[in-house]
Amino acid sequence: MVHLGANACIVGRNVEKTEKMAKDIATARRGAKVLGFGSVDVRSIESMQTAVEKCVKELGGIDFVIAGAAGNFLASINQLSTNAFKSVMDIDVLGSYNTVKATVPHLVASAGKHKSDGKTASPTGTGGRIIFLSATFHYTAMPLQTHVMVAKAGVDALSNNLALEFGPRGVTSNVIAPGPIGGTEGMERLSKTDDLANSLKNIPLGRWGTVKEISDATIFLFSDAGNYVTGQVLVVDGASWRTSTPNMGGFKYPDFLLGDEVVTGVKGGKKSKL
Repeated sequence: MVHLGANACIVGRNVEKTEKMAKDIATARRGAKVLGFGSVDVRSIESMQTAVEKCVKELGGIDFVIAGAAGNFLASINQLSTNAFKSVMDIDVLGSYNTVKATVPHLVASAGKHKSDGKTASPTGTGGRIIFLSATFHYTAMPLQTHVMVAKAGVDALSNNLALEFGPRGVTSNVIAPGPIGGTEGMERLSKTDDLANSLKNIPLGRWGTVKEISDATIFLFSDAGNYVTGQVLVVDGASWRTSTPNMGGFKYPDFLLGDEVVTGVKGGKKSKL
């Protein structure tokens, strides 16, 4: 988006990491303005509203929103405490809802400025669009990911209702559901490197996806090509969910569960039963 002309605000919990990422993104285009606001908690509506107000003050408005806050780790239900479950729900579902509440007035205003009748492109470009980042686990089921499946099902439902309620105001709402994407923190934390060959066998295209392929899906939904696309889930996973097996991250089903084992060998796992 920045490479193609957008300015942007990104928010995160960690000040140093958020500001560093904003500077990195700004290198995509000479003269780009990318703001990084740290110490933002998506679980707090007040925190999100403050960040949005700062963004609008600096950039003049908000045309596009990407709601990507998420929390994940590997844990069976036996190892998953109520607090751990609630933490993921708060970040994913409540965080996404707070993002909507804080930004939707600006999206409505943007949609009014960038109307399209489907025949003639808006002379001012597109706007009034939101994308939620989800997953595909809840289409079937996946051991060790109960918390994520429930949360992402909620995110999908939120996007669908947003499309219904704000479609008459010109706002579009969609979901991108990535599969295994190489070079990302998620794959680094939640998969075993020594199980790569086996994991690729479960992907019809035979490889992990790339960050660029998720970027391309985003550009599609935010561009003129996505003018009539709303209330949809765009899965970008090489058809991997179609061949989904219950062997999550190299942990063999059902032996791992029957042995009441604790997740080890990955960065994103619970170290003891909670």
